[in-house]
Amino acid sequence: MIRRLSELVEEVKGAETKKLIVAVGEDPHTIEAVARGVNEGMIKAHLVGNRDNIYRVAKEHGVDPGIFEITHEPDPSKAVKEAVRLVREGEGDMLMKGLVSTVTYMRAILDKQQGLLPEGALLSHVTVVEFPTYPKLIIAADVAVIIHPDLNQKVQILKYTIKVAHELGIEMPKAAIISAIETVNPKMPSSVDAAIIKVMAERGQIRGAIVDGPLAFDLAVSKESTKIKGVKSEVAGDADIVLFPDIVTGNVFFKTATWLAGAELAAVVAGTTAPCILTSRGDREDSKFYSIALAAKMAGKGWV
Repeated sequence: MIRRLSELVEEVKGAETKKLIVAVGEDPHTIEAVARGVNEGMIKAHLVGNRDNIYRVAKEHGVDPGIFEITHEPDPSKAVKEAVRLVREGEGDMLMKGLVSTVTYMRAILDKQQGLLPEGALLSHVTVVEFPTYPKLIIAADVAVIIHPDLNQKVQILKYTIKVAHELGIEMPKAAIISAIETVNPKMPSSVDAAIIKVMAERGQIRGAIVDGPLAFDLAVSKESTKIKGVKSEVAGDADIVLFPDIVTGNVFFKTATWLAGAELAAVVAGTTAPCILTSRGDREDSKFYSIALAAKMAGKGWV
């Protein structure tokens, strides 16, 4: 069982080397993170973008651009499409966003004819977070893509997180379905959905995890809170997975973890034919590096 992101990196290093395609890989943090992955023997890398910019930024930050395969395409939109094509046609195992807008990046992934999302599949986002105050990794969703998932979407998102948990060596992850309370209140739809998802898991409609909800976040991760509130649950106080009711809740968790709690994180877009790394301009090099490791771990595994 992988408990730290550094352990994930070491496991990926010992596996078959995957090839990363970077769309518009022209910013310092992306180039540094990708170079780190290449130099540590974790990946091979192919950057699609303006060759002059790639060389300039790499040299300014002490990176040898010769370690990359580079396709010169100065137009960002065309560069993203070319990067997606390379992954779609099997010339790369995973995709990463560089210095390009999220809208342009996601549009190429979602293209019905030339993209990476199978017909009828749900595109979501899975984040793996390492807190200095928690004894293991927390797998969280969705913090970046689906604004207000309905019940069926929550079930699919949960299945994505379970898949990631299994790949991290967690045989039977404990999944907390988050709401503001631990009881069912018809006036709070997230609590109702959580209760339904719990029953679905108990009846075998969701497999591979122990599921409980609704649970307030403190109950998901704090054994002390569980004792104080007298809640009896196999999940409470020991969650591996937290499923948020909407993007606002998830995004606040994500950014609070990063900027106030000293957490490290890795994240991938889920549901696509190959793992896609969707990073923010504000993400640190370490986050991008760990996201590359997570994508490499998930490459070729599928989401079904």
